[in-house]
Amino acid sequence: MTRATGKSEAVYERLKSDIESLRLRPGTKLGEVQLGEELGASRTPVREAIRRLAREGLVDFVPGEVARVAPISLGGVRALFEFRMLLEPRAALSVATAGAADERALLPFRELLERLEEFDESFRARDAAAQARSYQEFYEITEDFDQSVIAACRNQYLARTIRDLRSETVRLRHLSHSGPRRMLTSLDEHRAMLKAITRGDAQAAEAACRHHLAQTLQALIDSLTGQDLALGTDVQLDVVG
Repeated sequence: MTRATGKSEAVYERLKSDIESLRLRPGTKLGEVQLGEELGASRTPVREAIRRLAREGLVDFVPGEVARVAPISLGGVRALFEFRMLLEPRAALSVATAGAADERALLPFRELLERLEEFDESFRARDAAAQARSYQEFYEITEDFDQSVIAACRNQYLARTIRDLRSETVRLRHLSHSGPRRMLTSLDEHRAMLKAITRGDAQAAEAACRHHLAQTLQALIDSLTGQDLALGTDVQLDVVG
């Protein structure tokens, strides 16, 4: 039983990583036999991983049918960001408020601001090819920022809800940062959030977070409608097969 659970966890982590990074495109079939052969696992841990990913919204799964990576649609993206805009600016406000009352709460954010500034300087000095290879470094900084906000948020229910949305939001990251220009804009937005938090300026942190989410949503809409797809509110980024 321990071995099966461990194997299921390994399969889950691999599939989740491939879905979030878009290596497994939306709509891709997730056949249990084929995945088992590719990942060196039996059907049971593969099935358990697929069901777990389905609960997180990353996989569409109906018992008796072949599971598929969940599609990304304009309607779904808009709904997700409408919800995030209710949650995340409030969490940023909470974190900045906590920092104003206790300087120790600001330490992770000061360190992140330093990392961001160092990355910004090095990124701008690179050529286009080197910039493209360094996106992952920026993703790691922004992921650490998001996790730091979750950890520092005083409202455990708010923090838990934001954490539960992470899988869906991480997958969209690769679409929202569609080029160096947008990535640098996002960098500036994160700088604004971090500076507001480290100053303990709750209202500025809330406003900066809301602005970042609005800009990210627009970048996603531009990315989705820029695909070779018909325009419309239910446009999906999908693959055939």
